[in-house]
Amino acid sequence: MRNKLLMGAITGLSLLAMVGMVNAASFTFDGNIAYHNDVVEIGFTLDSDTTNVSVWTDSYLGGVNFDPITAVWQSTGSDYNLIGENDDNDAIAAGQTSWDSGLEFASLVAGDYLFTIATYSNFANGTLLSQGFAYDSDTPIPLSVWDQPASDVNMGTYYRVNLDGVDDATNNTDPAPAPVPEPSTILLLGSGLLGLGWYGRKRKKA
Repeated sequence: MRNKLLMGAITGLSLLAMVGMVNAASFTFDGNIAYHNDVVEIGFTLDSDTTNVSVWTDSYLGGVNFDPITAVWQSTGSDYNLIGENDDNDAIAAGQTSWDSGLEFASLVAGDYLFTIATYSNFANGTLLSQGFAYDSDTPIPLSVWDQPASDVNMGTYYRVNLDGVDDATNNTDPAPAPVPEPSTILLLGSGLLGLGWYGRKRKKA
């Protein structure tokens, strides 16, 4: 009986450990910006060296919203280094349309990162986040009246961004909606809870 109880405990704890390792590998955030020089900041973490990390936006919606620029920055502790910037990439995931943007990394080392989303053509001023963006010194223009470069119409304010292959993510832009976890994570969490429940029932019978 003791061996069975021990096996039940090990099963439950192993499933919970698996949940901890996966830890919601996919996240989605959305919201609205107000001005042409707003920059959305999504922080994300890799607990260990990781392969196949993707970050992208699918909010352009064929012209309903603003034309985005995305960038990924790696924390140095005191600043962030630019490791990738993209204007147009609509091929990362289903649902993206022309002028959507994003980046894919075959591998990234463990650490803290930042994913930024800005309006075209608000490119980064340099390789450090502290150097800011091209429109930082501009007087803010509401998107409802701004004629975005390369666009024939005023753009909407909505943004939606997605991260895949990361361990944790946080919307640093206010307001900060809760992330939507990957379905497989919910399944693993449920399996872990079932394992603990099975262990509890066996222990009670004993």
